[in-house]
Amino acid sequence: MAICAVPGMAIGTVTGVAPRRAPPYHGPVLADPAAPTTLRRLVPGTLRATVEDAGGRPAVVVRSVSARHRGALGHDDGVTLADAAQLALRLRVPLVLVLASSGADVSEGMAALHGWGQAARAIAACSGIVPVVAVLTGPALSGPALLLGMADLVVMTPDAFAFVSGPAMVEEFTGVRIGLRELGGVAVHARSSGLCAVEAADEEEAWVAVEYLCGLLPAHADELAPVVAPADPPPAHDESLRTIVPTKATSSYDVRHVVAAIADDGVVTEVWTRWSPQLVTALCRIDGQSVGVVANQPQALAGTLDIGASQKGARFVRFCDTFNLPLLTLVDTPGFLPGKDLEWRGMIRHGAELAFAYAEATVPRVCVILRKAFGGAYIVMDSRGLGNDLCFAWPSAQVAVMGAEGAVQILHRKAAPEERLALLDAYEERFLTPWQAAERGFVDAVIDPADTRSVVARSLEVLASAREQLPGRKHTVGPM
Repeated sequence: MAICAVPGMAIGTVTGVAPRRAPPYHGPVLADPAAPTTLRRLVPGTLRATVEDAGGRPAVVVRSVSARHRGALGHDDGVTLADAAQLALRLRVPLVLVLASSGADVSEGMAALHGWGQAARAIAACSGIVPVVAVLTGPALSGPALLLGMADLVVMTPDAFAFVSGPAMVEEFTGVRIGLRELGGVAVHARSSGLCAVEAADEEEAWVAVEYLCGLLPAHADELAPVVAPADPPPAHDESLRTIVPTKATSSYDVRHVVAAIADDGVVTEVWTRWSPQLVTALCRIDGQSVGVVANQPQALAGTLDIGASQKGARFVRFCDTFNLPLLTLVDTPGFLPGKDLEWRGMIRHGAELAFAYAEATVPRVCVILRKAFGGAYIVMDSRGLGNDLCFAWPSAQVAVMGAEGAVQILHRKAAPEERLALLDAYEERFLTPWQAAERGFVDAVIDPADTRSVVARSLEVLASAREQLPGRKHTVGPM
């Protein structure tokens, strides 16, 4: 009998014969077609990987869904995590990890460790190509804790804690008794280790933070971040910036007010807020374009740079450069923080991290010197020598090798005490200004502080088409 097509009848129905009905299904529950796409749905384990919306775009999300063995990761979980990372890489979308795990599943032995190794390798392959964001809502011990260290940004809730060696092992080896929170709580990682980039009140708020961060970033390193026009028209001038820097050189101010005055709608997302607070690292939009901001904070240690601040700045600069976010650097630093402990711990090596990160960056870079820019700290804060594209200075800027007191002490060490005051005034008048730097081309223009936003926005618009040829090499080594 021929197969024909009759209006209202599906192709392939035999005319005059009732269609055969499928037998009732008694197997596993089928996936809901409206639910997010799930990887390895029927594989047992404590992790589930899905493709879902995050910040208005798809992302591969891996969540801890089981409390079995306190979320310990078995071999299947390692494979699930590895598959999720590989899918994010193929789709060129962000990878988001929402974890709570007591470590590798001891009951599985070496197989669990092998699975963790596969996951770590897959996440490493994502680095620099797609954003990797981790959310910790509970424990992360041993191997899973190291996965957090591989993420670009880590969000932590109050219930979270993470460490490689637990309190019992610390006490056994050092004799020091310490609690879970003291060893690896949110406060420790937000303030001391620099692991926690964003603190959230609960898991819901953490997910909101993830969505907002993903909305500021491109889906992958081969595209630009989405442009979102500001809700309100930006003001042509901001008179408050003319008086924000105190006339007294030793007085402080909050540089975050300057960042907010430049950002669209005054919205600024600061990351690593409590880690080395003398350096502010933040994301914002300027004329709709996502921008990374690095700024010295005079309210903390007078804006001096130490090991933590150098590491924080270098990591953020490299992050922004990877995901094509232009960099705005606001400079007000008297130099590097002195101290024998800092020198013994590697101030030279870690200070070079910041210089190296800026020197390697290929995104548009705009620098604005607000007040002090002295010595080596001036160099590493994206100076013209490191290759910034445009450099501006406020009239209050002091661009010099060092401050007046240090210079007079070196140049006029034999001067009488009554002569020192006159020498200090003379040095400040001649050298502690932006004009010599502008005359020599180290500063492109001295601008009215009230015009900072419009100058920066115009500069980023001009630099938007800039391109740079990357050298053909495997990768740099650099200080770490």
